Amino acid sequence: MTAVSQMASEKPANSKTFKIYRWNPDKPTEKPRMQEYKLNLSQTGPMVLDALIKIKNECAMNIDGLNTIACITYIPKDQSTTDLVIYPLPHMFVVKDLVPDMTYFYKQYASIKPWLQRKDTLDPSKEILQSPEDRKKLDGLYECILCACCSTACPSYWWNQDVYLGPSVLLQAYRWMADSRDQHLSERLAQMENAFSVYRCHTIMNCTRTCPKHLNPGNAIAQIKLLLAKN
Repeated sequence: MTAVSQMASEKPANSKTFKIYRWNPDKPTEKPRMQEYKLNLSQTGPMVLDALIKIKNECAMNIDGLNTIACITYIPKDQSTTDLVIYPLPHMFVVKDLVPDMTYFYKQYASIKPWLQRKDTLDPSKEILQSPEDRKKLDGLYECILCACCSTACPSYWWNQDVYLGPSVLLQAYRWMADSRDQHLSERLAQMENAFSVYRCHTIMNCTRTCPKHLNPGNAIAQIKLLLAKN
């Protein structure tokens, strides 16, 4: 063996330990636990999801204290710490391991009627035209993928999610309010005319800081409040 090949063989593996939250509802006597998986990063892709596919295939989760989606989160190459700690999204019931129960979240989403609503009758074979300026108003809204990272980072949503719609659903609500083709603005605003649906937002802005798509739910909520004040 040459000196060069010997040095190569002695090179330490580029490994990282992933500490993953595990819980199995089929084993009710067992408490939730953190399970460690040590992976050689030279044998996996660069994203957290690449590593999780080898372990457990999920996407939206809390990675090292930040709500994000694993498919766009790079595995840190920093060797100062070899551990990557992964929990399910916070303050949600857990179905199993990293899988949160999104049932109520999607029920809230459905409650805002997230589709185009018209009062007139149009020929379904024709498009509803929209100016480039009006179309631009939807940028930063339609890109939301409903991962719930923002809502589960919001303290108000933690404590009031039975009555507060939360950042993600409110951003989606404003997306339809801002759409020039929709004709149900007054009805959409009427749904928000209570003390909880939108006004539980205290502008902490955790939602905007954590959004993996770099959207601004806090601004969308502020725009809804402005529309409520004007109407």
